[in-house]
Amino acid sequence: MAFDWTAPSASPLVIAHRGGALLATENTAAAFSAARGAGAHAIETDVRRTADGALVCVHDADLMRLAGDPRSVSALTFQELRASLPEVMMLDEALTASETMGVLLDVKTTDSAILAPIMAVLAEGEAIERTMLGLRELSLIEAARMRSEAVNILAFLEDCDAAREACDAGANWFRLWEGDATGQRAEAVRAAGLHLAVMVGQPRAQPLPDEYPPFPVGHIDAAGLAALAAIRPDAILLDDPRLVPNLQVSGLQVPQREVPNSRARRGGSDRFKSSPLSPPALHDPT
Repeated sequence: MAFDWTAPSASPLVIAHRGGALLATENTAAAFSAARGAGAHAIETDVRRTADGALVCVHDADLMRLAGDPRSVSALTFQELRASLPEVMMLDEALTASETMGVLLDVKTTDSAILAPIMAVLAEGEAIERTMLGLRELSLIEAARMRSEAVNILAFLEDCDAAREACDAGANWFRLWEGDATGQRAEAVRAAGLHLAVMVGQPRAQPLPDEYPPFPVGHIDAAGLAALAAIRPDAILLDDPRLVPNLQVSGLQVPQREVPNSRARRGGSDRFKSSPLSPPALHDPT
């Protein structure tokens, strides 16, 4: 059966963040393969453009963390980038490496000019239906929806209470950070007609000691997963996809359900309080 973001075959879907960053080098074919073997339904990877226009799967804007190189990805040609990161993949290579899994592309720019080449690669690889675009601005969501009715769109918005606006712009999924993922917000996302994806950990590479959850981006423990199960997310993004199937076997699997079409006012906080996102991380953590 072909992967379908609009009718998830499991609940929650397990999405391997950065391809499964705790299983192998992030955003590599090795990580994708390990994530598949660990039971992930989909992989999340990042997309940037090089100086010569190549679409590449690199998380950070520069190479300092991964290669000790301060140069930015956008200033390098693809060959220069691959010289520093031998395992780096272009988008078409990532689609091939993902095989039949779902693919979530975290588009690391708000420039709508990147949409045309991304959609061209997806069409060439016959991967539009199994791919979802993670977009950070309503205007970019609108631009992507105008280009394709078939592509799935996950709203990566700073405002955790903007599900209704995201739906109006054309998204069909909405991301909440674990610390913002209250029952009230989950219901607001469903009431807006959207599927809910929860990104585990704090939105930073180094967790703040007084903020929930007490883990960096992509990390979670069994207690955190149990708490998330209570709000019935449609998908969970995490670095180690081995954790979620274990909980499903233990009886915490969430049954399938229909997503309502009715609208509701956006929900407020009811359990976890988020701290301001400062000090900022050295790199975009997501």
